[in-house]
Amino acid sequence: MQTIKKLILSAAIPLTLCSFAVSAQVASYPTKPVMLVVPLAAGGPVDTEMHLYTPKMRELLGQSFIVDYKLGAAGTIAGAYVAKAAPDGYTLLVVNGAFSTFPALYKDLSFDVIKDFAPVSLASKRGQLLLVSPTFPAKNYVEYIAYAKANPGKINLGTTGAGSGTHLSGAWLHSATNTKATFVHYKGTGPLLPDLMAGRLDVTVAALPPALPLIRSGKLRALAMMGDRRTPFLPDLATVAEQGVPGYDYSGYTGFFAPAATPVAIVNKLSDAFVRMVRLPEVTARLEADGNVVIGSTPAQFHQLLVSEADRWRKVVADAGIKLEE
Repeated sequence: MQTIKKLILSAAIPLTLCSFAVSAQVASYPTKPVMLVVPLAAGGPVDTEMHLYTPKMRELLGQSFIVDYKLGAAGTIAGAYVAKAAPDGYTLLVVNGAFSTFPALYKDLSFDVIKDFAPVSLASKRGQLLLVSPTFPAKNYVEYIAYAKANPGKINLGTTGAGSGTHLSGAWLHSATNTKATFVHYKGTGPLLPDLMAGRLDVTVAALPPALPLIRSGKLRALAMMGDRRTPFLPDLATVAEQGVPGYDYSGYTGFFAPAATPVAIVNKLSDAFVRMVRLPEVTARLEADGNVVIGSTPAQFHQLLVSEADRWRKVVADAGIKLEE
């Protein structure tokens, strides 16, 4: 019996030491700079948020948060890099809404967006608008859908690229309303918006900050909010869901993921810090001034959003028959 007890104790000692080591690692985390891998070019809304967040995260956790741009392949290069990174909390992936579309669009991904990442926090959401040229016949959303039904395929909808959020959100809207549009793909909003203002395009989907001055000056007309809520900048502009498509919600967002095997305690520590950071009065004020909605989710809430969005985009892509060129 004494021998058995000794064997049990000797087996338990390594586990206890391991537990102490993990606890010590979490308690002292972070002890070196944390890398934020961004798959998007500098200058966009996600990049703007990173410049707002990084100094605040340093204040909260006592270490630098450094932005590392890994561009290319629509963000899948950055995703693959973080999926294979050490799961120690020192390499995080910064994502926008496009991340949840990957399973629907790419057959040969080297990572699984659900299984290979640990959601940390959804920091913010951004309002998106349905915009038309000032010369377009429809003056409001109801007239737009009526025009689309009467003129199938004749509406030219400008996107920021095949498979982009503007493409998929437009496909979802027209599928949900049993209408058709012709998609015209551009390389970003730079060349798109001038064509829309000139009437060479009929409609697009765009974020609030660049669109708002064009709406106020009469150069573009807003027909609906594409997200799940109205914006205080245009309080009378109803959402698509309010105007006949229940459950429609296309919003841009910024969130953070860690590699899947990152210790839960470290993920929770990061999540708590991100939530506290976005709710700092000066951070909230800046986000809201740029047309964002402060979220600050838990890991579980972000996971639920990711799963539901991935399922939704699979259906949208299948229903619309969207296929990207190999």
